[in-house]
Amino acid sequence: MTAPQALNTDRITIAILALGGQGGGVLADWIQHVARQEGWLAQGTSVPGVAQRTGSTVYYVELYKDDGTGRLPVLAQMPLPGDVDIVIASELMETGRALLRGFSSAGRTTLIGSTHRIYAIGEKQQMGDGRGNGAKIIEAAHQRSKRFIGFDMEAATDRSGSVISAIMFGALAGSGALPFPTETFRAAIEHAGIAVASNFKGFAEGFEQAQAPVAMPEEIVHTAPVPTSEAGRGLAARIARELPEPAQDNALHGVARLMDYQDAAYAGLYLDRLAQVAARDATPFELTRETARHLALWMSYEDTIRVAEIKTRKDRLAEVRREVKAQDDQLLSVTEFMHPRLREVCETLPRGLGERILKSARLSGMLEGFFTRGRHVETTSLRWFLVLRTLAGMRSLRPRSLRYAEEQARIEAWLEAVCAEARFDRNLALEIVRCQRLIKGYGDTFERGLANFEKIMTRHAEARLGAAHVASLRELALSDETCAALDTELATMDHGVGKAERA
Repeated sequence: MTAPQALNTDRITIAILALGGQGGGVLADWIQHVARQEGWLAQGTSVPGVAQRTGSTVYYVELYKDDGTGRLPVLAQMPLPGDVDIVIASELMETGRALLRGFSSAGRTTLIGSTHRIYAIGEKQQMGDGRGNGAKIIEAAHQRSKRFIGFDMEAATDRSGSVISAIMFGALAGSGALPFPTETFRAAIEHAGIAVASNFKGFAEGFEQAQAPVAMPEEIVHTAPVPTSEAGRGLAARIARELPEPAQDNALHGVARLMDYQDAAYAGLYLDRLAQVAARDATPFELTRETARHLALWMSYEDTIRVAEIKTRKDRLAEVRREVKAQDDQLLSVTEFMHPRLREVCETLPRGLGERILKSARLSGMLEGFFTRGRHVETTSLRWFLVLRTLAGMRSLRPRSLRYAEEQARIEAWLEAVCAEARFDRNLALEIVRCQRLIKGYGDTFERGLANFEKIMTRHAEARLGAAHVASLRELALSDETCAALDTELATMDHGVGKAERA
């Protein structure tokens, strides 16, 4: 392996932005070892973030070429904007964070960043799509660096069976930004004596990727699922026979999702409902296509049964083992935080019993104390695994539950409004369909979204809003989890109506 020739300099500053558990400290130690082996002075410091993903740790390494005079330089404790030669970021949004903090400078900085995403808590908490714009970060990375080396380090880690710190170390060596031979980099890994063979593989993968052009991760292509059961094939045939072609892929995904969620009969109910919308639609059938997606999402609402089922699936445990890179001979323990509230427990019960408890102040008061605090549950222990599997096994009882009755009534009312508007204004019907985006998750998130949905639908029923107005109210609700923006707009509308009536 031969790296590009680095510029000769007597002082090199390096900032590493890494998430918890990604080995940023190990990478910083490797770099310092390389420099010292080559006769340079090296110092490393770190500034920890506030949490595993709400912030990252910034590791700062400063290298100084020993001039032989015996005089020791004064080295900085942390990177300064405009004074960083090399930036290494372990994830795309961390690359963006480095740019925002001014660590990368056009004409000076070699920027090495991963193009994969690990979504931040702030992104996940958004009512709508809160993801950062990756394309803009890539564009800014090119503009605000002397050279940008970007590739999917998570995929490279999987290919090599190594860890991301070794990938970053290899990319640094491959960039040629440091005036040290590749053999010294490899010697640093060997000197550490930990997972040497695995780290060599990661190093080689990162080195090779540093020579390639910058590329975003491949776009995921969602191909239509192929039914594997007789019931699934029958439903797929019904989709081909009854639904317009533009909606068929979404409908196939919807059927697969609902068969996994409940059963073939429930997926059949989904197609019955979708057919009602299709009967009122016309070319290009965007209304039917969007309804196919949003109806499937709503009908597969998250309840305690679904949560228990997902947490105890065999493929989920396999995915966790893969993410933490557990070896076959290693035991894995998974502890989860769970906080089902009394309402969510009652919603899982038969409708009559659940309603009775929630409507009774005495019964609710007696039971509430058992559900006021969350608890840490070791889902890999036999005790809790059996508890969750028992709860997941209640899927066949779901149609008799209180939550099922409530959700089906809401869905029917929503579809009735969609079908009513589709006869006169399909654009308005489409915006009502998209209001389903407000309804997701469980607990407080679900209740907040449902409240916003009902506010918009109630206002539409009172004043028959236009398509643009419904879309505007929906985006206001998605932009602010406190609901203040939506409430302010609705209050403004009320004020305007009141003035008009007085006039």
